[in-house]
Amino acid sequence: MPSIRDAGTVVVGSGLAGLTAALRLSPRQVTLLTKTGQLAGGSSPYAQGGIAAAIGPGDDPDEHAADTLIAGAGISDALMARLLAAEGADQVRRLLASGVPFDRAADGTPRLGREAAHGRARIVHAGGDATGRVVVDELAARVRRTPSITVMTRAFAHELVVRDGRVQGVLACHAGEGWVLHRAENVVLATGGIGSVYLHTTNPAENTGDGLAMAARAGAVLGDLEFVQFHPTALAVGDGSGRPLPLLTEALRGAGAVLLDGAGRRFMVAEHPDAELAPRDIVARAVWRRVAAGERVTLDLRAVLAREPDHFPTVLGLCAEAGLDPRREPVPVAPAAHYHMGGVVTDVAGRTGIAGLHACGETADTGVHGANRLASNSLLEALVFGDRVARTILAAGAGRPPPPIAVPSLPKVPGGSETALALLRHRLRCVMYDRAGLSRDVAGLADGLARIRDLQAEFDRISGPPAGFEETVAWGELRNLLLVARLVTHAASLRQESRGAHFRADFPQPSEALRRRSFLTLADLGRSDALQPDSRQPLKEARHAVPAGL
Repeated sequence: MPSIRDAGTVVVGSGLAGLTAALRLSPRQVTLLTKTGQLAGGSSPYAQGGIAAAIGPGDDPDEHAADTLIAGAGISDALMARLLAAEGADQVRRLLASGVPFDRAADGTPRLGREAAHGRARIVHAGGDATGRVVVDELAARVRRTPSITVMTRAFAHELVVRDGRVQGVLACHAGEGWVLHRAENVVLATGGIGSVYLHTTNPAENTGDGLAMAARAGAVLGDLEFVQFHPTALAVGDGSGRPLPLLTEALRGAGAVLLDGAGRRFMVAEHPDAELAPRDIVARAVWRRVAAGERVTLDLRAVLAREPDHFPTVLGLCAEAGLDPRREPVPVAPAAHYHMGGVVTDVAGRTGIAGLHACGETADTGVHGANRLASNSLLEALVFGDRVARTILAAGAGRPPPPIAVPSLPKVPGGSETALALLRHRLRCVMYDRAGLSRDVAGLADGLARIRDLQAEFDRISGPPAGFEETVAWGELRNLLLVARLVTHAASLRQESRGAHFRADFPQPSEALRRRSFLTLADLGRSDALQPDSRQPLKEARHAVPAGL
């Protein structure tokens, strides 16, 4: 039996969304769980580009929202986009006022950069191209100083405990302690994205879709799962092991870096009127077509670094680690899975369809991003909806004493299986990159689903003595990745059109009949008609309802 603890509100995940939610909730008891060995985790510390916010002279949140909607390829939620832009500007101003060290111009105003598909320069940076790290480190330090927040590292959230349609807590495996049932009236999922389901990704290894998988098993509605954004300019220095590829920030192209084909010619001018500043899906597929044809695609940074030799220290460091000098020659790039627009469907307040269960950040599907995320809106979304989730919980007030909890049975995790788990994980990631990556078709997706089923069967047959913490995490992550792979591939097979980051070679044009978001649940796996209008979305009527006091 697990030990049982009263945890207040549980926040799962320690990226920017989780830290923001925990800090805003801190007048109450908060338990923050992260499977990483240190507090700050996930993709947030690796975000180089910055945070988009309409705070510059002449800029307006409505313009930012309009750019967000254009990038979303026709299916973004317009109300949510306006909310993001308006509250996002306020959130960034608060961070500026609170002393977060954003880069500033000589007159003391925030230095603003421009990135792809933005109509204005509205990206704030910190530490040049180290924005995520600077902001996350600052908020993590504040979390550590807050007595009401209990931080538990090396704590793997395994399953949500739900009874009578209401969340009761989280079952987690702790290093050195074993299994703990954290009893909570409210749980916030802020576990980040799914990048590790693909062989080539810019995401850290811990991004295994844990929150998405837990919510799916609990019966939550999931949305827009087929839309996976591939970053067009990951530094192509991988050794085939599947380790994360270093990201070369969008800001480089915003500053004037250009893409060159195998013959050293600039090619994006012929692909899109905005050339290198076209939406990411267009740039990524243009790069992919050339890489798939055997060309060596490079990014030429020489002019940018000549003008601003000290503005991109992270990029220079990554190149140096790879033995490359971008001041002297263009560097090789390739597309890599970067951001998941889909996730656990939430309303305007971060609530899911399960009472007491909330989601924010990349784990959530707020409808903001639609079919393609606008550059530098991800950290902004984490700030805005991490704050909104916390305000929702606080506005609801203290609940009644929790009822007797339904103690779940513990999983039988086999030990001595590290090699088998690692091999299965690698094979799964290869299947997803090849069959459900940048270019998809009916045959490839069907083959992908069949291969995933075979891998699931192999996973189910793994046996051995009881496992320790590290093996439990490896087992649990692969369990989640297998489910995420099925969900994403199934959703991609249902959307028979090309839109935003979802490209079907057999349906290369968008379909007006499918210009809508998609929703499914775990029970829909295997159905051929799950991509339906909003009738399958139980949150539709309450989607924009704001709780009293929020």
